[in-house]
Amino acid sequence: MADGYFEVHGVGAVRLVPLTADALTIGRAPTNELPIHSNLVSRLHALVERFPSGWSIRDLGSTNGTTVNGSPLRPAQILRDRDRVEIGPARLVFHAPAEHPGTRTLNVEPAPAPPALTRREQEVLTLLCRPFVEGGVPFPEPPAVRAIAAALHVTESAVKKHLSRLYDKFGLTTNDERRRSRLAGEAVRRGAAGPFPSAP
Repeated sequence: MADGYFEVHGVGAVRLVPLTADALTIGRAPTNELPIHSNLVSRLHALVERFPSGWSIRDLGSTNGTTVNGSPLRPAQILRDRDRVEIGPARLVFHAPAEHPGTRTLNVEPAPAPPALTRREQEVLTLLCRPFVEGGVPFPEPPAVRAIAAALHVTESAVKKHLSRLYDKFGLTTNDERRRSRLAGEAVRRGAAGPFPSAP
């Protein structure tokens, strides 16, 4: 499994959960990619995300918390090979993506070409992706709609309409609070993140 995976213990038979998307939710609700059926687990408990620096895990304000290698998780951290994550009765052993010496990826298909974008959609997307491309922080966050609107001298409503079309074009159909981050990550992966406009 070139993308890495979790080995799940403590909740029935041991199973392997591959990390095939850029994000994986963990929680009691059956809609999570990794559901854990226990009253000790919040409905939406934790989020695992792919960043350029590796896979990270963050607790989403759960009632009983999350531990990594026995230490409380706060607020988020990069996962290392063989890290042990405990959520309620479940013990998740992280297995890092397999890498060949001297290479960054192994058996990974090339990213598809980005969709056709209007000039304004490209401007919105470029500003959204800037924190992910420039680096400097391990867990970047996309700018708020208000900040994008101010930078482009348009209304927040206009930015939301452009984002809605971008979600459709990049195939992001789920409506959740991490969707802007997922859009930015997908745009960077598919080479649609720039170039950045020059400062006035």
